[in-house]
Amino acid sequence: MAKTVSHAQWFLAPYCIGMKLRGLRTEKRLTLARLAEETGLSTALLSKLETDRMTPTLLTLATLCRVHGVGLGYFFCEPTEHSLSVTRKVATQGRGRSTDSSSLILLNPGVPDRRMDACLVDLASGSGAGEPEIGNAGAMLVYVLDGRLHLDVGGMRETLETGDCAYLESDLPMMWGAAGKQRCRLLTVTPTKATPAAEVEES
Repeated sequence: MAKTVSHAQWFLAPYCIGMKLRGLRTEKRLTLARLAEETGLSTALLSKLETDRMTPTLLTLATLCRVHGVGLGYFFCEPTEHSLSVTRKVATQGRGRSTDSSSLILLNPGVPDRRMDACLVDLASGSGAGEPEIGNAGAMLVYVLDGRLHLDVGGMRETLETGDCAYLESDLPMMWGAAGKQRCRLLTVTPTKATPAAEVEES
């Protein structure tokens, strides 16, 4: 049975009051019992507030503000930005035959003014042979989801296995390709360019 959410709970949800309360307590390394002693509030009440099972009154929140040394504005400041992009069924995309060309699927499309691009890159087997340079490496995080990756940066080659991760900050030329006879699947995160070079989705 679905849980009924009141209008007040719906309205307060973006302020993440419970999460902020828990963050303040753990930052000071206080247990619920210790915080209960400091505030005179019960541990049961504090637990419900931190898990958003109860909405604090202003008096209760003021008491917690005094102990944590913050003002009420800490809990009610308006967010200046918020974006959430969900790409469904990513694992089934771009899985063609081994002779298919490499593909790139942008995982955060449609987010205006985004500061990073997260991509699922599917490299065909042997794609490193004759592969053109991918410009300068810049800043990039690469995580190998499946297969093996040859990564060449500035003439130095690293072979990354499934589960390996590499973080680059370099202005040297970079090349990459699938190692061996199997395809290689990567997760990459890079700073967003002024005009994303490829927003390709292969069905």
